[in-house]
Amino acid sequence: MIEKEKQTKNLKYVLVTPARNEEDFIELTIKSVIAQSILPLRWVIVSDGSTDRTNDIIEKYAKEYSWLDYVFLSERKERHFAGKVRAFSAGFSKVIDLDFDVIGNLDADISFDPDYFECLLAKFAQDQNLGVAGFPFRQGTSQYNYRFSRKEHVSGACQLFRRQCYESIGGYMPLKAGAVDLTAVVTARMKGWRTETFAEKYCIHHRAMGTAESNIYRALFKSGFGDYPMGVHPVWQLFRSVYQMSRKPYILGGAMLISGYAWAMMTRVQKPVPNDFVKFRRKEQMHWLREYFKRGFGLFSRSC
Repeated sequence: MIEKEKQTKNLKYVLVTPARNEEDFIELTIKSVIAQSILPLRWVIVSDGSTDRTNDIIEKYAKEYSWLDYVFLSERKERHFAGKVRAFSAGFSKVIDLDFDVIGNLDADISFDPDYFECLLAKFAQDQNLGVAGFPFRQGTSQYNYRFSRKEHVSGACQLFRRQCYESIGGYMPLKAGAVDLTAVVTARMKGWRTETFAEKYCIHHRAMGTAESNIYRALFKSGFGDYPMGVHPVWQLFRSVYQMSRKPYILGGAMLISGYAWAMMTRVQKPVPNDFVKFRRKEQMHWLREYFKRGFGLFSRSC
């Protein structure tokens, strides 16, 4: 036990946080990092063209903590997920010459316990093949039920990469439509790394997510539509949609999910990911399906 604790404390980590107009929550995130039992070697917050008080809050804390650095990017007109990758890359360029073992991509609207990163570092210390790790996020009373989702997926709210893993995948793929965190985790597994969400802790996600009841059908259609270009196997999508039918909104929710996927397939939506990514993901999903049938239950959620 003492040896494991020593190995954990010997691991050095850095954090990068892309932030855009996060004045309501970023202070909660900053205070959570400041309170950590093991502090980061460096934390770079990248303000991605913020027009609110985000920059002022960052500067206030950066003056007090020498390990907290920042980058202020100019405002951009386009709003898409590739911008977040650009911001992360700007932060990574400020830590690339440092001697660290683990790099974390941390959202600017979450909070967590003081031993959050110590516990994650312990996972890396215990398993040299662990490439990406994290804890689930909780919003209100909602949290993933891991009976119905894959622990191989690591939420983008806070993804920690072993440095060698991050460099082997070439960093995040700048996809305008999103799924940036998903592609990183799947690519890591393609490269032979293990990826896992550990359920013993969680972070609190403060920014409202999801959709109102009035447009949940549109959101499910959009979700299914987005699954096709990201290489989801049609059989996997069918079972995922059947599972969705057992949850609110009953029947229609799953119908919208499969309809979105089918529409993307019929209109031949272009896949932004390489063919080997699609082949790997579909092979992996079919392997998981065989596992579920052997065990006598199913899982068909969005994760991975």
